[in-house]
Amino acid sequence: MGAAVNGTKASGTASCTGKCKVVEKSFPAQGISASAEPYGQFFMNTTINTAASKQRGTGRSIASWRFSNSQWVAPSDATKLSTVEVRCDNALPGAPRQVGCVNLRAVPEISYSLTGPWPEIAKHIKDAQATGLAGKHGTTNYLTRLTDRSKIKQNREKACPSSLERPPGKSCDEYPFASTWQGAKYSGGPFSRRMVNAQQNKNAGDALRGFYTYARVLEGDRFLVWIR
Repeated sequence: MGAAVNGTKASGTASCTGKCKVVEKSFPAQGISASAEPYGQFFMNTTINTAASKQRGTGRSIASWRFSNSQWVAPSDATKLSTVEVRCDNALPGAPRQVGCVNLRAVPEISYSLTGPWPEIAKHIKDAQATGLAGKHGTTNYLTRLTDRSKIKQNREKACPSSLERPPGKSCDEYPFASTWQGAKYSGGPFSRRMVNAQQNKNAGDALRGFYTYARVLEGDRFLVWIR
């Protein structure tokens, strides 16, 4: 090793901006060699007020490290690396005490398969998206979640009014989903409806509600639907 590298050590620290705090950090000064790389780790936690309901906040953690050597006049300038913005919340409808965090840069997707347990639902969505309706995988024509129950009901009643005849074993499926701002009532635009197997429709709806919870899709959050 040359004099510029021999005896060089690396050390680091961490900080957090927004609704977060550093709860543990460990990156002590360590020598750099061909056989050992310096290693450190940091852990963050949200600072949203989880004692109150419907709280949310965003934060970004920043790792910072320097290099030093006894032969240098001073340590190097800090090198910094920031994470993407993360949102933490306890604002999930129906689960007010459940706290979780998501990467805001990632757009969640729910997937339905044409050969899966709900093929009639998947086929309807595929055909509806082919007409240009929002939510198709690989596009930026997003669906956005609607959580107001009365508005969801209005979307559903617009697309599938009770006066519409349901054949035996069938129910009315609407797309875009009633639980989105692109639904029949509030989009102000076209929508699709189709009579499908009633049990498939119910189970696919349960899967959508589970997706909202698992992916922490809140009011106004965007998402896509991937038909495989």
